[in-house]
Amino acid sequence: MPLSPRIQARGVQLLLGRMMSRVHKDLRFTDIPKRTEALLVRTGAGPVPCTVYRPPTDTGRAPVYVNFHGGGFVVGRPEQDDHICRYIAATADCVVINVDYAVAPQRQFPVPVTQAYDVTAWVAQNGPAGGWDGSRLAVGGHSAGANLTAAVCRMARDRGSFSPRLQIIDSAPLDQLADPATKESLIAKPLLSPQLMRVFTAAYVPDPADRADPLVSPALADDLVGLPPALVITAENDRLRGEGDAYAKALEAAGVPVIHRVFEGADHYFTHTGPVPAGKTAIDMMATTLATALSV
Repeated sequence: MPLSPRIQARGVQLLLGRMMSRVHKDLRFTDIPKRTEALLVRTGAGPVPCTVYRPPTDTGRAPVYVNFHGGGFVVGRPEQDDHICRYIAATADCVVINVDYAVAPQRQFPVPVTQAYDVTAWVAQNGPAGGWDGSRLAVGGHSAGANLTAAVCRMARDRGSFSPRLQIIDSAPLDQLADPATKESLIAKPLLSPQLMRVFTAAYVPDPADRADPLVSPALADDLVGLPPALVITAENDRLRGEGDAYAKALEAAGVPVIHRVFEGADHYFTHTGPVPAGKTAIDMMATTLATALSV
C-alpha cells in the first residue's frame, strides 16, 4: 500500500530538514557581522516568527526587504537563508525580515500564502514601530519562497495595499499543474527529481483543482500587468528553469521591467550549495539590484 502524501512529506522533513540548513562554507559570509532580533507578526493564519537583520549603520529609516526561504513548501528552515540575509542587509544597507512561514503537510495552501502576504503588509504598514521605511519595500525568495513572492506581489497589486519596489524570483516553481516528469534538465541527475516534486506539490496543494490558481501557479496567470519590477534568476540545469525563463518573458511582455539571468553550469539551490562563483554572483546581484530599487 503506497504511503499517503502526508506521510511522505513528513519523511522528507525528517530526511532533508537538517541537510537543507547546510550552506557551502565559502558562501556563508561569516566575515559580515550579524545584528538580528526576533519578531512575531500576527496574521490571518496564525502568528509567524521572523528574524530581523539590521544593516551595519542602522538609522531607523533604512528600506526593508522581506525574504521567504525555500524547501518545497515542506521543509521549514529559515536559517538556511542566513548568509543571503546578512549579505543583503550589509550590502544593500537595508533591514531584512526573514519569514518563518508555516509548511506542509501540517499547514497547506492557502495558509503559507496568507501568512506571507500578511507579514509583508504588516512590514509595509509598521515602519516607524519597526525601525525601517515601509514605503521603500521589496520582497523576494528562493525556490518555494520565490513562488510565495509572486503570490504576495499579485495580492498586493489586486488589493492596492502596498507597492513593492522589486520582487526577486530565484529558481521558482511557478507551474504546479504540469507533471514534474515533463520538466527536463540538461544533466542526468539534477537535484530535483519528479518523485520529490510530486511529494512537495501533493503535500502543499492536495486538491488538484487548486493547482491552476495563480497564487499556486503564477506562470499560468494571464494578467501580469502592473506587477512590481522583477529580478528573475534561473539555473541552467534546474528542472524549474523552463518555467522561470517563461515567467520572465511573460512579465516583460506585460510591460513589467525585468532583469533576467540564467546561471550556466548551475542547478537548483546553487545560491546555497554552489558552484561558489555562481552563488556569490547571484547573491551579489540580488543585493545590488535591491540597493538600486530601494534607493529611489
